[in-house]
Amino acid sequence: MPNSYHRVGSGPHHVIVLHGWFGDRHSFAPLEGMLNQQAFSYLFMDYRGYGDMQCSTGSFTIDEIARDALELADTLQLDRFSLIGHSMGGMVIERIASLQPQRVISMVGIAPVPCGGVALDDLAISQLYAAVDSLEGRQAIIDRSTGHRLPRKWLEWKAVYSWQHSIPQAFKAYLAAWLHTDFSEEVIGRTTPFKLITGAHDPVFSGALMQSTNMQRYPNAIHEVQANAGHYPMNETPLSLLISMETFLHEA
Repeated sequence: MPNSYHRVGSGPHHVIVLHGWFGDRHSFAPLEGMLNQQAFSYLFMDYRGYGDMQCSTGSFTIDEIARDALELADTLQLDRFSLIGHSMGGMVIERIASLQPQRVISMVGIAPVPCGGVALDDLAISQLYAAVDSLEGRQAIIDRSTGHRLPRKWLEWKAVYSWQHSIPQAFKAYLAAWLHTDFSEEVIGRTTPFKLITGAHDPVFSGALMQSTNMQRYPNAIHEVQANAGHYPMNETPLSLLISMETFLHEA
């Protein structure tokens, strides 16, 4: 289906970028102007129910996002491409690579949700679901996921942005999707180059989680910690994240 993606750069190495639960295709805006536009063509896309796709109907699943991304690649006649995914988008890039591995050059997961989902206690899950209809609940989650250390104004902005750029039906459905989707058996032993980037202040999507999940599944996976970041390195440490991403993409 048509997608409200936007392109940054005109280089030969195409990179499809998938956003997180609280984002949309503009999630990487703080670093877009500094990307290497001669080497790469970055394609930032919205999910159904998010951004300029808020009026698009769908089932709002990980598989649906993955197939929409592949349809975008087909429309643009991209034989091969790399993938970047933040948070929920980190699970999506794994799904894309499991469906059509021959097309994926490399993957970068930023605070990614692993392809086996994530185990949370009942209280944490109830707080996540409460955020569907609560602006304050969204702000509280963003605050926790960045280590209770960022300015209140930024926390408020991030929560309001999420509120304004997603519809509740999609927001709720995607939560269930990234909590409970599991295709981990399909990726074990995959040799696609995979860089995992986590923030030192992220209490859930941490280095420890990566070591017990994706590092076990992908023999070529490497892990790097952003020392001054929580769950949103593109906002917290954009220059450091950019260097980490593009160095890896160049090598791949």
